[in-house]
Amino acid sequence: MGIKKYKAYTPGRRTMTTSSFEEITRTEPERSLVESLKKTGGRNNLGRITMRHRGGGSKRLYRIIDFRRNKIGIPGKVASIEYDPNRSARIALINYADGEKRYILAPVGLGVGDTITAGPDSDIRPGNALKLRDIPVGTFIHNIELEPGRGGVLVRSAGTSAQLMAKEGKKAFIRLPSGELRLALLECMATIGQIGNEDHENLTSGKAGKTRWLGRRPHVRGMVMNPVDHPMGGGEGRSKSHKHPVSPWGTPAKGYRTRKRKPSDKFIVRRRYEK
Repeated sequence: MGIKKYKAYTPGRRTMTTSSFEEITRTEPERSLVESLKKTGGRNNLGRITMRHRGGGSKRLYRIIDFRRNKIGIPGKVASIEYDPNRSARIALINYADGEKRYILAPVGLGVGDTITAGPDSDIRPGNALKLRDIPVGTFIHNIELEPGRGGVLVRSAGTSAQLMAKEGKKAFIRLPSGELRLALLECMATIGQIGNEDHENLTSGKAGKTRWLGRRPHVRGMVMNPVDHPMGGGEGRSKSHKHPVSPWGTPAKGYRTRKRKPSDKFIVRRRYEK
């Protein structure tokens, strides 16, 4: 993909950059693979805000993505590369030999007319999906399962890829994009290659309105609030009151670890940061 820049005919356009969308081959989604997407405004089933700064934004239809890749042994042909408003990556529409259609995440190097497969007999080519036991050490992968058959949950955003570092016993060592080294069962599926749209991280929104289109509302600093609204609020003039930065509920905001003990902690060999 490429990055499109604009002439500065307004202040918002001066620094704004967008994708050139040159890899997109179809503008309308496959109607059998979309469903309505209801907005929550960051509220739960009781109507209470559980995620702040969410609301508004452009309407979207959700594209149903095949994260499981369970069409074992059935070849599929890439019909189109499409834009997905619900994620940073591009998606590919696959027409399988048995007549079924599915969306997958589009990796780098996958184009219209290419053939992909899933299963132990698949070649090590971008877009093909295999179990970790069938993938050679050193291969770059994405859409990685943590539980066999549940579907890929790791490495799904634009431009990312993990690397299969080693195999030992029933587990594989995977280096994630963050630098974390993690274990996964060899029975878990993964897809070969790096996810496309790798220039996504270089885009500039250019104006606050573009952030609102994405459904993100303004974020107000705690220091400029009143004491009733935030522990860091109040004071005559700008005052930090010799306090450490905290959240509205008093949790330290910088350097304080909030991760709870999880059963999956035993699968983390090396964390993404040094202890």
